[in-house]
Amino acid sequence: MAIRKATVRDVPAMLAIYDPFVRDTAVSFEYETPTEEEFARRLTEHIAVYPWLVWEEDGRVLGYAYAGRAFERAAYAWNAEISCYLAEEARGKGVGRQLYAVIEDILRRQGVRKVYAVVTSANEPSIAFHKAIGYREALTYFDVGFKHGKWYDVVWLEKQLLPLGEPDRFPIPWEELEISY
Repeated sequence: MAIRKATVRDVPAMLAIYDPFVRDTAVSFEYETPTEEEFARRLTEHIAVYPWLVWEEDGRVLGYAYAGRAFERAAYAWNAEISCYLAEEARGKGVGRQLYAVIEDILRRQGVRKVYAVVTSANEPSIAFHKAIGYREALTYFDVGFKHGKWYDVVWLEKQLLPLGEPDRFPIPWEELEISY
């Protein structure tokens, strides 16, 4: 197994993992699976500042996790949002924990103070996972997403990565860090 930086070459494998979440569940609120071009655009946009990693076994991508901007305005720069998607055969084996541990370490080194996970109420295992690794429920928006004939809540979970204090600089792009996986 290996954790490594995601590349555009990984897009088809990541889309294969993501597609069932879009198509068959309310875990993702997207109605249509993004095209390879759109997914590659998202990847490229994210990795300019934030980490996007894949979990690879025997040359196959079995999962991915990434962080991104949590909010738009400059005063929010010390926050990030995190997401993770795993192939069915990778679930329940600690893959998510390991991907999160690496991304959270990178975010700390970047200077991010808090990280948020935004989870639909359709994904109770994800809510339990986040709580088990130190996230706490911060906010619930009730009945905000409609998919597959049903309304779903959205739960925001948060984890403090660094003490608040007064920052001496804005968070830096992750590519400026020396990272070993």
